[in-house]
Amino acid sequence: MKLEEKLGIKKELLIQIQSIFSKFKCVETAVIFGSRARGDYKYNSDIDIAVSGSNMTFRDFNLICDELNGLNTAFTFDLLERLAFRHGFITDGDDWITMMLDRNRTSYVYDEKLALEIFNNIKTRHIKLLNMLVEKFETILS
Repeated sequence: MKLEEKLGIKKELLIQIQSIFSKFKCVETAVIFGSRARGDYKYNSDIDIAVSGSNMTFRDFNLICDELNGLNTAFTFDLLERLAFRHGFITDGDDWITMMLDRNRTSYVYDEKLALEIFNNIKTRHIKLLNMLVEKFETILS
């Protein structure tokens, strides 16, 4: 199976995405994950991309986001970048990825058991992560 078939993204768009990342020398890796990587995407699923680079700045990350969002496509992009880990804003990557995946699953979940699982994750895990992030930013800004 061709990559564009597995991801549900036309070859032309994949080339445009790759071209954007190749312009930024600070990008070491850019990996599509989530429903498109698993192959269980819907026609309107977003494109989740994890980006990392040891010299990447917030400015670089924002420029990449702007360029991706400027592409002529109906797809939206969600970028997860590891700079936040490096600066200590985010400390548990697995939990943050779980939160992002849960968020993505809520748009098409029809299974009550799965919906309850996501709800419980929000109550017990995701709220704590977000509160910890707010506390870190409040400490930095005070």
